[in-house]
Amino acid sequence: MRKINLFLSIAAAAILAAGCNCHCCQCCEGEFSPVDYVNPLVGSLSDHSFSTGNTYPALARPWGMNFWTPQNASNGDRWVYTYDKRVIRGFREIHSPSPWIGDYGSFSVMPMRDAAFYHENERASIFSHLTEVSKPYYYSAYLADHDVLAEMTATERAAIMRFTFPDSQTSGIVIDAFEGEGNVFVDALNKRVIGWSTVNHSGVPENFRNYFVIEVDKEIEDVTVEGHLAVLKFKTVRGEKVCLKAASSFISDEQARENLRTEIGTADFDTICEEGRAAWNKVLGAVKVESNDTDALRTFYSCLYRSTLFPRKFYEINRDGKPVHYSPYNGKIEDGYMYTDSGFWDTFRALFPLLNLVYPSVNEEIQQALANISRENEFLPEWSSPGHRNCMVGNNSASLVADAYLKGNTDKKDVEDLYRAILHGTENVHPSVASCGRLGHEYYNTLGYVPCDVNIRENAARTLEYAYDDWCILQMAKKMGRPESELATFAQRAGNYANLFDASSNLMRGRNQDGSFQTPFNPYAWGGNFTEGNAWHYTWSVFHDVQGLIDLMGGEKEFATMLDSVMVVPPIYDASYYGFRIHEIAEMQVANMGNYAHGNQPAQHMLYLYNYCGQPWKAQKYIRNTMNVLYRATPDGYCGDEDNGQTSAWYIFSALGFYPVCPASDQYVLGSPAFDKIVVKPMGKHRGKIVIKADGAGKAPYIESMKLDGKDWSHNWVSYSDLAKGASLKFTMSCEPNCNRGTAEEDKPYSFSRE
Repeated sequence: MRKINLFLSIAAAAILAAGCNCHCCQCCEGEFSPVDYVNPLVGSLSDHSFSTGNTYPALARPWGMNFWTPQNASNGDRWVYTYDKRVIRGFREIHSPSPWIGDYGSFSVMPMRDAAFYHENERASIFSHLTEVSKPYYYSAYLADHDVLAEMTATERAAIMRFTFPDSQTSGIVIDAFEGEGNVFVDALNKRVIGWSTVNHSGVPENFRNYFVIEVDKEIEDVTVEGHLAVLKFKTVRGEKVCLKAASSFISDEQARENLRTEIGTADFDTICEEGRAAWNKVLGAVKVESNDTDALRTFYSCLYRSTLFPRKFYEINRDGKPVHYSPYNGKIEDGYMYTDSGFWDTFRALFPLLNLVYPSVNEEIQQALANISRENEFLPEWSSPGHRNCMVGNNSASLVADAYLKGNTDKKDVEDLYRAILHGTENVHPSVASCGRLGHEYYNTLGYVPCDVNIRENAARTLEYAYDDWCILQMAKKMGRPESELATFAQRAGNYANLFDASSNLMRGRNQDGSFQTPFNPYAWGGNFTEGNAWHYTWSVFHDVQGLIDLMGGEKEFATMLDSVMVVPPIYDASYYGFRIHEIAEMQVANMGNYAHGNQPAQHMLYLYNYCGQPWKAQKYIRNTMNVLYRATPDGYCGDEDNGQTSAWYIFSALGFYPVCPASDQYVLGSPAFDKIVVKPMGKHRGKIVIKADGAGKAPYIESMKLDGKDWSHNWVSYSDLAKGASLKFTMSCEPNCNRGTAEEDKPYSFSRE
C-alpha cells in the first residue's frame, strides 16, 4: 500500500509540474495565469466506500452546459473516472454533479486503431497518468493500445477533439449513446453524425432528450451502426490528425447544430483551446493571490475552479441571440435562463454566498432561472439535476433567494415570484418529490418541530434547517415591506430550533409528538433523526441565532466547552441506522480531528462559532489546521464529497479570512487569512475591489490585530456592505494567539436573539 501511494504522489507531482504543455497554448512569461495552478484531477481518487472528493476531471468552460471527461469506468458505473483505473473507454459528454446523483444526456467518443473491436471493453485502452495532461480547458491522453494521442478542448455547449493516428487500414471512431438509452444516425456523405441520448436517473419529464451533432474532417469510408452505437471507419497514416467537432442541445437537433455553428463554426482546435484558457483566466483572475507557496496556490485555484463549475447553465442561445431552455419542470421550451445541477442542502452554506460576493452577475442569472422555475411549476428545487430530485432535506432555496435579494443580485421583476415560491414551500410538499417543499410542515407549523415518531426520517435535521429558512424568509419579507402579521409568523418560527434542545445533554435531540425526547439517546448515532451526521454535528445548525444557542447551553463557557468536546472526543460512531459504516463516517475517522466531520457539510461552519463566545483564537487555530491538513491539490486532495463546489468554497472563504456562517445576513465571520495578499475584483456588476493583506500568514495562523480601511477593527466579523463598496483588510498575524482581541460583547457576530 505504501508503494502504491508513493506512485500516486509521484504521478500527481508530474502532472502538476507539467505546466502549460497542452501543445496549443503559450504562457506569457511574467503574466499572471491562475488556470495554470489548477489540477482538475483533485478528488478523483475516490470510490463508493471512501471519498476524496468524488470528482472527475471536468473539461469545461466556467458554469458550462456540457462538461467532457475521460471515461475509464464501464458505461453503467456512476464513478465515471477514478484515478486508480488504468484504461480509457471513451471521452464523454457528462452532466453528472455527483456519482450519487448520476449522469443524464451523455454520450461518448473513442478513437481506435482497429475499428472492428468497438464495444466498450474491446475498445478500452491502457493509459498512464504520466502522459496524461488535464487542464480546465484542455485534456490529452496517449491511448497506448491504439497508438493514438487523444486531445480535447471545449466551449459551453460544444467541443473539439483532435486524434493523432498511427498507420492503419482500419482506423475508426466510435460514437456511443449507450445501450437502451439513445440512437445514432450517420450521414457519411457530409461526414456528420446525429443522434440523441436519454440517459437519465430521474429529474426529467418523459420527453427528455439530449440531441447531439458530430462532424469530422475526414472522409468516412465505411460505417457500422448498431442502434446506440456508430463506428466511422477510415485509413490513416502515422501522424495524421483527425478533428471531430461535437455539440448538443436539450431543445432540438436544429439547436444542436446552431450551438455547433455559433460556438465553434470554422475555428480550429488551437483557437478554441486559447479561448478556453482565456475564459478560465478571466473567471479565476477575479481573485488574485500573492504567495511564494506554489502548493498553496495550486490548492487555492483548484478549489476556485471547482467553485465555478456548478450550478451549470441549462439554457441555450437561439438564432435571435436570446436565451431559451428546455424546462425539466414542465417539458416545454421556454424563454429565459435556466441553471441546474446543485444540491442546495450543500451549496447554500458557502458556494452561493461566494457567487454573491465574487461573481454577482452569475448569481443574478441564476436567480432569474429560479424565477423561471417558479413559473414553470409551483416549487423551487432543493436538489436539481436537471429537474427536481428527491434527495436530502431542508427548504434551503429560501436561503439562496433571500441572500441574493438582500445583496442586490435579484432582478426587480422576479422578486414577487421568488417570494411566492418560497412561501409556497413552507406549507406544501411536492406530490412526487418529498424533498421539495417541507416534508412534515403540518407538524412543524403547529408543534414547532417535526416529531420523531411520525415516520418522517431525519426529522431533527429538518426542524433545524426549517427554522433557519424561516429566518431567511423573514429577512426578505422585512425588506419587501410585507405585513406585520406575516413577519411575526416567521419570526416565531425562526426560534423553533430551541424546541429540540435537550438541556440534560446540551445537544439537539429528536422529540416525540407528546413533547417527550426520544429514548434511548446516543449522541454518536448517525442518521435517524439527523442527515448524514449525529447530534454532535447538527447541534450547531443554528446559523442565524448562535447567541440563542449559547443561552440554551448556559453561557459562553459551557458553549466553548461543547465546541472543544467535538474536537477532542474520539471519532467513535454508531452506524446502526445504516447497517454499515457509510463513507462519511470513515472520512471523519481518518481525519484525526475528534468527532469533527469536515468531509460532510452540516458541521463545516462549526469552527467559526468560537467567535461568538469570546474565544476567536480557537477558530483561527482549528480553521488553519483544517485548511493545512484536509486540502491538497492532489487526486486524494479532499476529505469527503466535494459536492458541487461547497467544500471548495469553504476553503476559498477561509483563505480570504472570513466565512458566511449565516447566509442572508450582512456579515462574514472572521477566521484565519492564509495568504500574504489577496485582491478580489468582483465580476460583472459594479462592486468595489477588496484588498486583503496578511504578511506572514502562511506560517502564522493567529490574528494579532486588524485594520479595516485603515482603522483598528476588533470585531469578529466584516460586513458585506463594507466589502461591496470596496475595502482594505490589513491583518497582523502571529504564531501565538492573542486572547484579548475580539472578546468584548460588541465584537460578537450577528445573532437573531440580539436584535
